[in-house]
Amino acid sequence: MTLEIITSQSLVPLRHGFFTRKGGASSGVFAGLNCGNGSSDQSEIVAINRARAADAMDVPVGQLVNVHQTHSSKVVVVEGPHEGPAPEADAMVTATPGLAIAVLTADCQPVLFADAEAGVVGAAHAGWRGAIDGVLEETVAAMVGLGATRERIRAVIGPSISQRAYEVGPEFFETFMSVDPVNGRFFAGGEGDRMHFDLPGFGLHKLREAGVEAEWTRHCTYSDPQRFYSFRRSVHEREADYGRLISAIRL
Repeated sequence: MTLEIITSQSLVPLRHGFFTRKGGASSGVFAGLNCGNGSSDQSEIVAINRARAADAMDVPVGQLVNVHQTHSSKVVVVEGPHEGPAPEADAMVTATPGLAIAVLTADCQPVLFADAEAGVVGAAHAGWRGAIDGVLEETVAAMVGLGATRERIRAVIGPSISQRAYEVGPEFFETFMSVDPVNGRFFAGGEGDRMHFDLPGFGLHKLREAGVEAEWTRHCTYSDPQRFYSFRRSVHEREADYGRLISAIRL
């Protein structure tokens, strides 16, 4: 089976892609293109999947660079493959041609950024914690530090959990309201004291507040098990683990 890669005209002509789970070597609950070394999938199979993604990005697998994601707002500037363990961060920016920077997700937002004219790209993993703590704004700021301008930066949010699938409790709602009452618009009523949170909508809001043009591909990870991995779906279905989708961009 061939790989399925979602792209956006906003990031053209740069090579980029939000990879679905199709076309990978993993089996069982990981069936497909699981690129998560943090999963309990066989490491040699994950390596095969990463090699396929690197080939699609037209880089050697060593030039497909990730970070150790921790749901933070930390951004690192990448100039080449990491020496030693990957740093703890949730976003990367680079101005190095031939280097593909990538994030892993399974409901959280994968966000790819580009200022093609300046030759600067970025990639961020933005779950609710990273998003509320500023990982998207920090990525934009780091790109500006490399010579990008906010007016030229384009940001695209890839497959993420949609509002209809993202049920949360009152404590979650209060966390967002305590930061800014405006955040109430990203919640819709559910049953009892439950609500539904619009993670991509919140991401778009934060990106636009940072002064960049942004869009969401409008793919829901939870609702399409044939194409996407989903942490929340795996919990609901009582699966032992879940795969990680890879999203990457390069100059």
